[in-house]
Amino acid sequence: MAETTNLMDGLFEQMNRAREIKKMYDEIPQGKFGSIMIQQSIDRAEKSIKDNDVIAMLTAFKDLQEIE
Repeated sequence: MAETTNLMDGLFEQMNRAREIKKMYDEIPQGKFGSIMIQQSIDRAEKSIKDNDVIAMLTAFKDLQEIE
């Protein structure tokens, strides 16, 4: 999380990064499982924001950071 000022900014940054990685997984036949797992992480992050659940946001942020 370079130069971000708060959790929300960092979470959106990681969600966008994960979406870009998901696109790469979608392009390869063997990437279906990885793509599904990434989408689940993005969905959890979106839910944490919708629910305004800071603990879930922190968990989602860490989860998204680990996506490669």
